[in-house]
Amino acid sequence: MKKLINDPNEVVTEMLDGVVSAYPDAMKRLEDTTVIVRSDAPVKEKVALVSGGGSGHEPAHAGFVGQGMLDAAVAGEVFTSPTPDQVFEAIKAVDGGAGVLLVIKNYTGDVMNFEMAAELAEAEDISVDKVVVNDDVAVEDSSFTS
Repeated sequence: MKKLINDPNEVVTEMLDGVVSAYPDAMKRLEDTTVIVRSDAPVKEKVALVSGGGSGHEPAHAGFVGQGMLDAAVAGEVFTSPTPDQVFEAIKAVDGGAGVLLVIKNYTGDVMNFEMAAELAEAEDISVDKVVVNDDVAVEDSSFTS
């Protein structure tokens, strides 16, 4: 398979900019971040939905940003969970006053970092709740599958 990579150090931001360029009416990238948000974010009095994870399966998370779907997607580096600070930036960007629901995939790094981001948000009086989704079809046989 042929990979189209200009600079390995910029692959995530270039991918995100490409997705945003394809759908500029639906989404935008927060400046100096790897966070994609709805173009109309924050939506007042709506519970915002935020998810994300490691890059490498694009458009993965960013592909779910839009009306009736996610309000924000946070992209980590390739096969690396987003940091708590990245997730916190997403939370702040989409909170319209009704709180934020974090949709967390059941991967140790994602759970840990999204929960830390929730604590940061709650310290700034942003209401946050979390749901961990438990299906990981990326791994056929592991101690995490039944």
